[in-house]
Amino acid sequence: MDKRTQIIESIRSQGLLPLYFHPDPGVSVAVMGALGEAGILAMEYTNRGESALQNFEHLRKVRDLRYPGLLLGAGTIKDAKEARQFIGAGADFLVSPGLSEDVFDASYSEKILWIPGCMSVTEIMRAEQFGLTFVKLFPGSLLGPSFVQAIREIFPSLSFMPTGGVELEESNLKDWFKAGAAAVGMGGKLITTEMLNRKNFGAITLAAASAIEAIAKARKG
Repeated sequence: MDKRTQIIESIRSQGLLPLYFHPDPGVSVAVMGALGEAGILAMEYTNRGESALQNFEHLRKVRDLRYPGLLLGAGTIKDAKEARQFIGAGADFLVSPGLSEDVFDASYSEKILWIPGCMSVTEIMRAEQFGLTFVKLFPGSLLGPSFVQAIREIFPSLSFMPTGGVELEESNLKDWFKAGAAAVGMGGKLITTEMLNRKNFGAITLAAASAIEAIAKARKG
């Protein structure tokens, strides 16, 4: 099993890809640790601030020392320059809000897993033509579980991860997984602004553990 397949299987196994950003490198490290304490195997640090790349480099160093088994991806990658920067910083995988041939080329040349964001059947078809097997559906709040249910039989070789608007409620998670989602991406609904402002990292661990438990129940249901 190559690393790209391993990462996909890790995300599918936990059923959840947490994503976050914070300008403070210390807070960023603490959140990574809090998620790891909950049993998270893979997470996404989003490229949404001036300090994102520098923070990511720091996260990668801390990860190597303290959490060697954790998979750390870089999100909100929109062009080849950003892709190369974060690959150079040691990203295990890349996630984008949309579908970019330039990002595909950069990740493919380095044999790095790239998870593109798609919102239409045309974009999903293009992702399939690229040879990709794991697709982010964004924004999930606009597409809804019915979209996943409608497309999964058309694209049996693809796995879908709705992101944006997924709620930390058992009923909502059940709807997504019943529809055929392989995993869900969660940012502010999981790691809230209040948790970050209060530096309540214990609450982040509890929220992530609760999400994993709710996803397990949703899958059984």
